Amino acid sequence: MGMVHAEITLKNAIDMGNARRGMIKDSEVRQTTVTAVVDTGAGTLVINEAIRQKLGLEIQGTRRATLADGAAHDYEVTEPVSVHWKNRDSSCNAFVLPDSNKVLLGAIPLEGMDLIVNPVKQELVGAHGDEIVTYLY
Repeated sequence: MGMVHAEITLKNAIDMGNARRGMIKDSEVRQTTVTAVVDTGAGTLVINEAIRQKLGLEIQGTRRATLADGAAHDYEVTEPVSVHWKNRDSSCNAFVLPDSNKVLLGAIPLEGMDLIVNPVKQELVGAHGDEIVTYLY
């Protein structure tokens, strides 16, 4: 299977909450649209320092993670990011790889948006079609 890419919009989830509460305008929610590598082997969302700064995300701490090459390092983890793809969205924390030039869309946000990779078409699709299905068990 080849590499799958998806255009996603990342938004500062704290800003979104502040906009819902009327503390800031919707137009003040910090966001960016990027082309991400869909990586079902990655646990969560991975961004670089430039995107973290553009979104105004604070660092919540550090966590140990292992890269595809097997090297384990401690990486900074951000406060929640809202990930949007077409009519779906999910929130998660992001790992920051400072010098990375790729955004990785991992299993946690994919699951949260009920998405899977169609290996034949090499694209993201809804796990249950276009209908968004959430299981609460």
